[in-house]
Amino acid sequence: MTVDTRPFVTPEEYLALERAAERKSEYLDGEIIGMTGASRRHSLIAANLIREIGQQLKGRSCEVLTGDMRIRVPATGLYTYADVVAVCGEPALADGHFDTLTNPAVLIEVLSPSTQDYDRGTKFVHYRTLDSLREYLLVSQDRPRVEQYTRQEDGNWLLSEKADLAATVILPSIGCQLAMAEIYDRVRFET
Repeated sequence: MTVDTRPFVTPEEYLALERAAERKSEYLDGEIIGMTGASRRHSLIAANLIREIGQQLKGRSCEVLTGDMRIRVPATGLYTYADVVAVCGEPALADGHFDTLTNPAVLIEVLSPSTQDYDRGTKFVHYRTLDSLREYLLVSQDRPRVEQYTRQEDGNWLLSEKADLAATVILPSIGCQLAMAEIYDRVRFET
């Protein structure tokens, strides 16, 4: 029999540590999970997405936020970060620190080899409990490919995929269109 010797951390303790930390980490069920840094391609794709969405949301009631905005999933207790976040209307924040959002409309993850299974699976299971969430995008960094999950009226999620640089990803929940060529602007793929 093995005994788990990791200390249990409360959400309040996690937030205090996280706000003072130099590196980001996630939190779930009393455990803090460290996050790794991103590659140049990953960062470039995220920056392209933020630029494109931000330009289209200018002057509207929605806003785009970077991967530094922490997301709290109240139903499951997960504290995490997405690479790109869009929120519409008044942001619902977890506390008076204004750094933990609970009502994202769109979450976008740029897939990394070490996190793609988690982003597609467990993390999406948590995200789906967010009533505000309308769309979830998974963006490949090793080839042009975007997987888009859109919440339907009945609560189910519909998957659509784009894998052509000439294609456009439509985000109806925030009224944006993302040209695949713009998502992958300046990104070089290995042959």
